[in-house]
Amino acid sequence: MPDVKFEVCTENVAGVRAAEAAGAHRVELCSALAEGGVTPSLGLFRQARACSRLPIHVLVRPRAEDFCYTDLELAVMLDDVALFKEAGADGLVFGTLSRDGTLNLPQLKTLLAAANPLPVTFHRAFDVCREPLEVLEQLIALGVTRILTSGGELDALAGVPLLRQLNERAAGRLTVMAGGGVRPHNAAQIVRESGVRELHFSAQLPAPINPSRFAFGSPTFTDEASIGALIRSL
Repeated sequence: MPDVKFEVCTENVAGVRAAEAAGAHRVELCSALAEGGVTPSLGLFRQARACSRLPIHVLVRPRAEDFCYTDLELAVMLDDVALFKEAGADGLVFGTLSRDGTLNLPQLKTLLAAANPLPVTFHRAFDVCREPLEVLEQLIALGVTRILTSGGELDALAGVPLLRQLNERAAGRLTVMAGGGVRPHNAAQIVRESGVRELHFSAQLPAPINPSRFAFGSPTFTDEASIGALIRSL
């Protein structure tokens, strides 16, 4: 099996430590994973940066739901890009779309200019784009570093056919990173059949909670053993 890089998505400092201890290559830091991930706080990033030497890429996503942003939301994203750059982020993760499923090129160009020279991952907004092969070429032309995608399916194993097409078409001009349902039992198959050389996963497990009559959310934690098992599976 060729060398594969592993990116762990986590929403807390303990998760960053677990990723490093288990041998991951990079972290995507976010908040509210149960909502698909939104921008983490600056305080969370600073503490994560202080406790780990892993590269930390920060998700810039102002809210859950779709990836079609107003001018006010774009302004929030630009402020976050500037803050995380100044704080020492190693990369940024974002994506913007128009209502017709195409890239919102004006917004994306503005964000990329603000992020420069940091590497940028276009996140799973890619999976709801129309004409993914065309979008791939657009992202390459814009200088995006990588795409995070499940191959347009609910999980990366089901999306292997498109992942393979994207990886072959990119031909090293951009990195295609598979994410979505990546587990120890299927990671090797995804890599073998798609040809991708980067995997993204969260390794989240439910955390024990104290019983309460109030519903304040369901906590999770990043499981170091699960990360290690996935890495060893290849």
